[in-house]
Amino acid sequence: MIFKLMGKHQHYNWGGADFIPTWLKLENNNGQPYAEYWLGAHRSAPSLVEFEQKWLPLDRLLDTAPELLGDEGRAKFGNELPYLLKILDVKLPLSIQLHPTKSQAEQGFLQEEQQGVPLTASHRTYKDRNHKPEMMIALSDFWLLHGFKPLTQIIQDLQNIASLAPLAERIQHQGLPKVYAEIMQADQPQLEQWLLPIIEQYRPDYQQGKLSLNQAEYWVLYTLEAMDIPLTKLDAGLLCFYLFNIVHLEKGEGIYQGAGLPHAYLRGQNIELMAASDNVIRGGLTPKYVDIPALLNIIDYSEVVPKIIPCYHPEQQESNLFLYPTPLAQDFALQRLDFKAFSEERFTSSSASILLVMEGSLYLDLGNNAIHLKQGESVFISANTQVESIGEQNGYAVVATLP
Repeated sequence: MIFKLMGKHQHYNWGGADFIPTWLKLENNNGQPYAEYWLGAHRSAPSLVEFEQKWLPLDRLLDTAPELLGDEGRAKFGNELPYLLKILDVKLPLSIQLHPTKSQAEQGFLQEEQQGVPLTASHRTYKDRNHKPEMMIALSDFWLLHGFKPLTQIIQDLQNIASLAPLAERIQHQGLPKVYAEIMQADQPQLEQWLLPIIEQYRPDYQQGKLSLNQAEYWVLYTLEAMDIPLTKLDAGLLCFYLFNIVHLEKGEGIYQGAGLPHAYLRGQNIELMAASDNVIRGGLTPKYVDIPALLNIIDYSEVVPKIIPCYHPEQQESNLFLYPTPLAQDFALQRLDFKAFSEERFTSSSASILLVMEGSLYLDLGNNAIHLKQGESVFISANTQVESIGEQNGYAVVATLP
């Protein structure tokens, strides 16, 4: 079975006002930020499905008819759709954050429930019992922080900045975990001692556009400006530009981020696919609640060399249906379906899937009738459904499913 699907918008203040409304052909006369577009059955913001000429929340449909998820999916994930598909427009830097493992999420959720912390409380850390591994594919040039750099590189970069050189020496003698914990709990005078000399030295070059986007100093100055951080209230997260990998993804490239890996989206638009969770443990660069004890308890200090998911190249593919490689993901998989006018493609959706048209338009043949989908429109496809598509205008869709 195939159901027309309508997602939910999230108007977080870090989002842009143009990309998502333009892509969805929506009017946004008041300049409201459109940060994310959600497609899934997460209980906090379920998408709507068209059923018998009515629009119903997808989670309610699945509660009523869990067989739509398929036997294999239900055996692994119960009667829940295990993933969440999003479109993001990152205008301002997001918080430095990481996500728990499944067991950590279950433990943290239970603890906060026993403490009586409301799910809607601003200081609530665990919103559900699930982990949140995630992958993304860039829709533009995209910049992010991704895991700790190799230790030798961290030490070298800190040694190159006079005010940070003592941190390099302490890391060599005390280890990265101890020094990182001290950085994240540093008071304002200490942050000023580390950061103000950098800001003073590099601000002229930043203002004149002389800094490279690969430089930590660029992002320190940019974040101060973009987030309107006063010099009297410096954020410990600014030091992370010297500790984490600064990653540039070209349009079409992607990356996978597992539990415990610290990261932050800095600028750009992307497709994001993740386990269906809203558990975010923040570590700076945000006005939201920063839970340092939780952060230090689960952060992964491993040295990371970013593994970029390469761009899709149609001339190298034998099929119009391409699977993005994310071998560590168990809760989701992302496929790309290319189509041209009058082209036909047939595949079987072995698990519950969401198909979202990114560009162009197509028809899904239902036998007696068809569903017409244009850019930004989507469907929910129940497990074990044969899908027959006919291209109308050249373009492509992405399909969220299970591995």
